[in-house]
Amino acid sequence: MKKIFFLLMTAALLLPGSQMMAQCSLCTKTAQQLGEGPAKGLNNGILMLAAAPLALGLFLGFRWWRSQRAQ
Repeated sequence: MKKIFFLLMTAALLLPGSQMMAQCSLCTKTAQQLGEGPAKGLNNGILMLAAAPLALGLFLGFRWWRSQRAQ
């Protein structure tokens, strides 16, 4: 069941039709004024900046889960 859930979540994130919006309301207003190209660049930059802390949190959570399971 966990493998199926993981595969579905991975597919949902990688499909070209799924558009992730990572902007707050203030950033959205600014991006709308800049145009389509800069808005996409701003959104991609926000997603890239969020990736490192999320990956670190997932890694630490996995290590904690594995150490707790071993006990």
